[in-house]
Amino acid sequence: MNRPIDLLLRGGNLIDGTGAPAREADIAVTGGRVAVLSPGTPVRAAETVDATGQVVTPGFIDVHTHSDALAAPHGPDATAQPVDSIEDLRLAPLLQGVTTEICGNCGTSLFPSLPERLPALADHLRVTFGLGPVRPAADFDAFAAAQNPALRRTHIASLVGHGTLRAGVMGFAARPPEPDELRGMCDLLDRALSQGAAGLSTGLIYPPGTYADTAEIVALAKVAARHGKPYVTHLRDEMSQVEAALEEALEIAVRSGARLQVSHHKTAGRHAWGATLRTLPRLEAARADGVDVLCDVYPYTAGSTVLHAMLPPWTSEGGVGELLARLRRPEARDRIRADIAAGVEGWENTVGNGGWDLIAVAAARTRPEAEGRRIAALAAERGTDPVDYVCDLLLAEQGEVTIISHSMREDDVRRVLASPLSMIGSDGVPKPGRPHPRWAGSFARVLGHYGRDRRLLSLETAVHKMSGLPARRFGLTGRGVVRDGACADLVVLDPATVTDTATFDRPLLAPEGVGTVVVAGQLAVRDGRPTAVRAGEVVRVR
Repeated sequence: MNRPIDLLLRGGNLIDGTGAPAREADIAVTGGRVAVLSPGTPVRAAETVDATGQVVTPGFIDVHTHSDALAAPHGPDATAQPVDSIEDLRLAPLLQGVTTEICGNCGTSLFPSLPERLPALADHLRVTFGLGPVRPAADFDAFAAAQNPALRRTHIASLVGHGTLRAGVMGFAARPPEPDELRGMCDLLDRALSQGAAGLSTGLIYPPGTYADTAEIVALAKVAARHGKPYVTHLRDEMSQVEAALEEALEIAVRSGARLQVSHHKTAGRHAWGATLRTLPRLEAARADGVDVLCDVYPYTAGSTVLHAMLPPWTSEGGVGELLARLRRPEARDRIRADIAAGVEGWENTVGNGGWDLIAVAAARTRPEAEGRRIAALAAERGTDPVDYVCDLLLAEQGEVTIISHSMREDDVRRVLASPLSMIGSDGVPKPGRPHPRWAGSFARVLGHYGRDRRLLSLETAVHKMSGLPARRFGLTGRGVVRDGACADLVVLDPATVTDTATFDRPLLAPEGVGTVVVAGQLAVRDGRPTAVRAGEVVRVR
């Protein structure tokens, strides 16, 4: 090479993301692209990183995030941006080596929207993302254009959320769509996928997605299949009816022809503990029968979601405004209590499968003293019933409350992590307060705790689950593998020390052992600390 290259990673062991064994190599970066060199190749570089004794990997791809709004317009003014106080939330994935995030999961994306449905949809997005008022985008092009490059630490791709599609076309009605409404959803989905959205997602425990039947999802998944893009689903039930819900997802894949991605696969709640002994073989059998199905997983026994998802689906019919109006009525609260105790057909019923003592408040803007504490204890301190406490809290917060649910068992988590069908996704919910530590710790935790310490995965396998496998799954061309000509998204880490430090009490603590992160050929993390680089881009999947 005659001219100086931009960056040289010298002396490291390359784990290239394919699952192949580590090998010695130097990595040259020029113009945002990679060249793999023999060790010690003489080159001139503008900057050199000494990677001796460390490993060089592709930048990690977080296949399941809810980070849609971190760099998006907020409020009625489309130029308004999130406040600087959430910068730590933007940094959390980068500091553990994540260079690309896939958002739009669980049926909620920031697009598409129709003018006549904007108020109800905007309220739904405000409650979901917890960063104040959010302005929905008309389509994927508008979503991409609205991302503020000055705030983008990582690349971002987005799925099309079925719940957003449904709310945009027919509001929060608990009924099947009319034929013209279903055509409208399909047309909006087709347009977004043509513009580069990464696939279709559903969240079938969340209104309005929970109001959809299987036939509706099949029709939409057929659109994704025509584009060669996956159907990504938060199952209708991950608890006592998880196996039936999994069968529905497989049926949708077979009838539509779409590739199936099961989001954050788990078997949660006491009635489903141990069910991964059946669900994982079922997925393997489906693959053997020709169904292209994979899943993702986060390395924790607790989940996180919005508080109103703990209530029966009828409470949210009509949208957030109707939800809040119902919660003021004593007869509605009595019905909620009865439904939690007896169950409702087709409803996951997290509280009925566990109890309010397993659910902690993660984010409540006006009640910070509640954050980190269990709902059962908070209600007992006030001498009130937990349902009344929850309703009062939702009213005080205008519906905008996030929770953490301690509902899984360690052996189930390990089985899914070890499965050859799984890849890694944080399911990060980046909101102020005490968010789940998975947003800051998932990838380092897999590498350190489960990989090195528990020997559940080899380093090469763990990296493959974080890079090459998700890149291939979601069509992220040029990413996920370190080879000549690939995008220069890279990580340099110490395999002997890499570990997560984030806890439920201090959820944004940065991991240890991740020294260098390169985004689009630029040093975004140096010596474990962020630089001023903001090189993230919106990734279009064609």
